[in-house]
Amino acid sequence: MSAIEKVTRAQLRAPVPGFRPGDSVRVHVKIKEGDKTRVQPFEGVVIARRGRAVQETFTVRKVSFGIGVERIFPLHSPIIESIEVLRSGRVRRAKLYYLRGKKGKKATRIKEAFAETAAPEVETPAGQ
Repeated sequence: MSAIEKVTRAQLRAPVPGFRPGDSVRVHVKIKEGDKTRVQPFEGVVIARRGRAVQETFTVRKVSFGIGVERIFPLHSPIIESIEVLRSGRVRRAKLYYLRGKKGKKATRIKEAFAETAAPEVETPAGQ
C-alpha cells in the first residue's frame, strides 16, 4: 500500500449511508459562527453523485420559499455530522438536472421506491 492510499483511507468516513440520486436526505452540517459551532440540517433531493473515494461529492436540491437551492457536499468532509435517508426515490437517471426546470410540486415529486417484502407463503395440500 502506497503512502497516498494510507492518507486517503485515514480520511474516509466510515459509516456512509447508502443513498442514490432521487433519494430524499437530511444532511446535518456543522457551521462555525465566531467561536461557536452549531448543526444546521439541509433537507432535499439528491440530484447527483460524482467522484470516488475522498473526492466524492453529492448535490442536494430543495425548494425554499419558492426558490430552488442547491448545495454540493463533499461526502467525506468533517463538516458533515450525519446524513439521514428520509425516502428512497425511484428514478431512471444518474443526474437529475432536469428538476432545475420544474416549478412547484413538480420540482420535488419523485416516485417512491418501496422496499420489496416477501409475500407470506401459504401451504396447499399435496393433492390439489
